[in-house]
Amino acid sequence: MSSDADAVRHWWRTSIIDMKPGKIAFRGRPVQDLIGTVSFGQMIWLMTMGDMPTPEQAALLECALVAGVDHGPQAPSIAAARMAATCGVGLNNVMATGVNMLGDIHGGAGEQCAELYLDIAKRMDNGSGLEDATREGIAAWRDVHGKIISGFGHRFHKPVDPRAPRLMVLVRAAAEAGTVSGRFAAIGEAVQAHIGVARNVPIAMNIDGATAVIFCELGFPPPLSRGLFCLSRSVGVLAHGWEQMQQGGRNKGPMPPNYLPEYDPVA
Repeated sequence: MSSDADAVRHWWRTSIIDMKPGKIAFRGRPVQDLIGTVSFGQMIWLMTMGDMPTPEQAALLECALVAGVDHGPQAPSIAAARMAATCGVGLNNVMATGVNMLGDIHGGAGEQCAELYLDIAKRMDNGSGLEDATREGIAAWRDVHGKIISGFGHRFHKPVDPRAPRLMVLVRAAAEAGTVSGRFAAIGEAVQAHIGVARNVPIAMNIDGATAVIFCELGFPPPLSRGLFCLSRSVGVLAHGWEQMQQGGRNKGPMPPNYLPEYDPVA
């Protein structure tokens, strides 16, 4: 009997939460001690990384999260959420619809960019200078992924994405204060410069390129870059879904009903 009970109890194993009747502790810290004493950014760090960040680390993390909350209804994730809101589903379904649109092309670029930054950093650890490591890393990236470098370029913001310069200023300030090393800020700027020189036209570091700098500086593994972006963008998804519910509308599709898709007859 006890072996069956142990099998059930050990079915899931977690170091994240210790929960039993009358007790909730996250990473060994009672919830009542966290409520009112830590920021949401600190809580995100505690839950994902397993320890408590400094206030300065948490503040830099929150800068990245704030920067990525929304990009308007033309963004597929927001458009999908707003359409879902007109279909009679609940707000949780609206949010799930939007977040589920965040894939490799829309929403996953931060993870891919972080992988590039870390590859360049590894090449530097192996003896290459920043310029050579950047050139080699970009070439290796393109051999696998093609011409486009995740984290750079934007279809709307040319040649500057207004979010990136501000984030980079904050990273540099954090490096001067000793909160982070500044190494990945230099790598990100080197990638941006390399692409711009090669095409003879300046290119924007976009939100994914800038937040990847911050996530790498703070020590988050690349897959968490995507997860953190999803967490950030879910705020915009929530806001747009709620706004659409207040505006009303039924079964709104991707275009007004008097505009129809082009029919492409089979030859």
